[in-house]
Amino acid sequence: MHGTRRPLSAKPDSRSISIRIARDPNDLMLVAAIRAAVYLAEQDCPIDEEFDGNDLVAAHFIGFIGAEPAACLRVRFFGEFAKIERLAVRHQFRRSRISFKLVQASFEYIKRKGFKKVYGHAQDRLVNFWSHFGAKPLGHNRKLTFSDFSYTEMVLDLEPVADAITLDSDPYVIIRPEGDWDRPGVLDVSSDRGASSPLRTA
Repeated sequence: MHGTRRPLSAKPDSRSISIRIARDPNDLMLVAAIRAAVYLAEQDCPIDEEFDGNDLVAAHFIGFIGAEPAACLRVRFFGEFAKIERLAVRHQFRRSRISFKLVQASFEYIKRKGFKKVYGHAQDRLVNFWSHFGAKPLGHNRKLTFSDFSYTEMVLDLEPVADAITLDSDPYVIIRPEGDWDRPGVLDVSSDRGASSPLRTA
């Protein structure tokens, strides 16, 4: 998974699944459109409960089938864990594997950032879906209710990865675009110019 866009000349297979991280306002508009179709239209969620003030402090993943935005997922980060939330799949794509691919891509991203635990709220009817990934209810009867649905608190332990980003990582890796840590970014290229600014300190 990379966060960059497909070249305009490339025509994707109409059934191929790809995942990318939202990078700009256009991507966030796609996320909002998918969630509005699923949560506002289908589940009758009030708009101020769906768009809860956390969208600009989170990472968003968009899943495509061919060129069509089909699903999205949000991840927020806390001291000891990452929280997965707002998984939404448009109704015409629910027979595909996109929800699984989206969750797997988010787990790879979370592990790369060095987190070893994922927390989430699963609608009670979807607990089995999350159990496919190894998630388990957090404790006996750990339930909560919001936006007219009952949820179960779920937790998942992730296997650490050798290339997790830490303070010992290459500093150019740390400043690369989110999710594109293995490819040189624009600031890597700028390093070829050296410290040439007239404002540099002696």
